[in-house]
Amino acid sequence: MSARTRELFGLVPVSLLVTAGFTAVLITRSNQTGTATLTYGAIFLAACLLGHVFIRVRLPHADPYLFPLAALIAGFGLVILYRIDPEFAIKQAMWFAFGLGLFCIVILFLNDYRTLERYRYTIAIVSIGLLLAPRVPGIGGATNGAYLAVDIGPLAFQPAEFAKIGIVIFLASYLNDFRDVLVKGRVPQLSLKHFGPLLVIWGMSMLMLIFIRDLGSSLMFFGAFLALLYVATSRVSLVIAGFAAFVGGAWFISRGVGHVGDRIEAWRDPFGSMELYERPAGGSYQLAQSLFAQADGGLFGQGLGESLLQIGDQGPVLVPAAHTDLVYAIIVNDLGLFGGVGLLCAYLVFVARGFKTAMVAHDGFVKLLACGLAAVFALQVFVIVGGVTKVIPLTGVTLPFVSAGGSSVLANFVLLALLLIASDAARRDPLEQGGGLAP
Repeated sequence: MSARTRELFGLVPVSLLVTAGFTAVLITRSNQTGTATLTYGAIFLAACLLGHVFIRVRLPHADPYLFPLAALIAGFGLVILYRIDPEFAIKQAMWFAFGLGLFCIVILFLNDYRTLERYRYTIAIVSIGLLLAPRVPGIGGATNGAYLAVDIGPLAFQPAEFAKIGIVIFLASYLNDFRDVLVKGRVPQLSLKHFGPLLVIWGMSMLMLIFIRDLGSSLMFFGAFLALLYVATSRVSLVIAGFAAFVGGAWFISRGVGHVGDRIEAWRDPFGSMELYERPAGGSYQLAQSLFAQADGGLFGQGLGESLLQIGDQGPVLVPAAHTDLVYAIIVNDLGLFGGVGLLCAYLVFVARGFKTAMVAHDGFVKLLACGLAAVFALQVFVIVGGVTKVIPLTGVTLPFVSAGGSSVLANFVLLALLLIASDAARRDPLEQGGGLAP
């Protein structure tokens, strides 16, 4: 069976699961079924088939599991948002359609991945400009202490979602060209001539993230930087030095930025005092309610659509920001620990296929690009799930393909397209040289 045929057959059970999910929510709400859920499943399958056709024509050797896994996670997200509020699901379905269209456009017009290498500095400058945009008067503003979104007329988006991809492209391209200089000798050659531009671009992106106070994106950028640095140089010493710099920077920021200090205080002891619990902004109410919701789910959950999010139509909200920040808590509340772990397993397999692409790639840029994209995707999942489960301080990062938000959906579809392009290039090279394709 060819790779594309495996991909096609992988989309069928995904559509059936989406249909079953919508049916379960509908039964919970009205105690009856209808043909609407079958229509939802058919539309979802048709949309996925459109993406499959583009992959089959343009990227015949691409990994056969990445797209079905992304469709599975996105479909699961639509079901969860429909369970929270049908309005959220309608908007997410619209962004899913736009994201799939952008996915097809990237695959159609990016004929040669080396184009990304040639324009690496332009991509880096645009990415830094995107990070700075939320602090521009008139189009940006603070939300809960962080500068995340840009509003230009009817258009509103979070530029950091797209900037993360641009910075990864630059890091992959630059490290591919100068990795030999960095690994020369037993001691890393930290030449300002060769290492300077890398540090400047990375340092500016870190400064912008501190400037806009978006801790989640900062952690993603930093983690992707260290991952690419290690893959490119195999120097553990550089990773240790970078981690030490991160610890020092985190301590300094927590002391100097009130918004960050509040998040850390709430993380350390969310049940420490009523003053902290009831604080209007920067308090521990959101994290505490997340922990209560997950504990209420137990191993098997309350049932899809059965958990309580709000007391009455005008009553207190028990799980704030359920469709964005705390969507993982809702998943565990409804489907239990097993449901939450199942979703994490889907994410893990997706990331593993990305790293598989990096392992089989012969081109240095493709190897680093696939590794960086998989790493930043994995770190985004870790940041939001870690925050919701109190492993790390809670941040405003979205859960990829699941949380409501157009910027996140569009950016992750671009990330998926680039991973498939890298996979096609990586798996095509052995075939052209007379070898077989990687599984």
